[in-house]
Amino acid sequence: MSAFLPLARSTLYSSVWLVPFDDYARRVRAAGVEVRLDRFDEASGGWLPSDDRAVLTPSGSIAFPGLGRRAEPWAARPERHRARFAAVGYQPLYPADGLPFSADLVGVEFLVHPYDDTHPPTALASPRLVRLLPGVAFPYPPGTRTVHGVVLDAATGAPVANALIEAGGLTSQDRTPWHERTLSDARGAFRLSLRWEGEKAAEHAVEETFRLKATERPGRTGSLFVHLPQDAERQHVIEIREQ
Repeated sequence: MSAFLPLARSTLYSSVWLVPFDDYARRVRAAGVEVRLDRFDEASGGWLPSDDRAVLTPSGSIAFPGLGRRAEPWAARPERHRARFAAVGYQPLYPADGLPFSADLVGVEFLVHPYDDTHPPTALASPRLVRLLPGVAFPYPPGTRTVHGVVLDAATGAPVANALIEAGGLTSQDRTPWHERTLSDARGAFRLSLRWEGEKAAEHAVEETFRLKATERPGRTGSLFVHLPQDAERQHVIEIREQ
């Protein structure tokens, strides 16, 4: 018997495995996460909603059991799909880790390969992390230090939606790298937490300096320096321009 058969007949077989990850808490998050699936229609050249329902596995992964199963898989071609995530207070970061960021991405895209009980899919899926970043309305714990502002196009002054805003550095004591990030909303607004110390001119200096970087896509970025505590209540404007 083929080793594929028990897997194919299992209700947990899926052509994609997506793991929602709370980027602020640094842990897998399954509760309160909604996933919608779309299929690319070659005839119309657009995305159509799919009736396939997401299933939450015991490990906290999102799967779509049976997606790609066909009566005659050898006569079918792989189909493009995308999964769109939503969770209150969060914004999903696309694409998966290790790929260039672009603000116009609206889902995790993947190919679904046809299969049946005797013809396994030509490519097996591996888990893909989908990071959920704190949005403007994220309920930060009381006392969390945050800065806020807006991301604008330097040439037109128009707000840049879904831009990636980041800050990073090293902790003061053990020099461990830290990284905070968020995404701008439809109005270009953002709110970013700064839980660790920024750069100081001297060991006992009060002022801390942070560099905020905003990215719309490769080659279109902007940055500014924030000085705390004096800039804590200021609305910061990050202008995006071609680099």
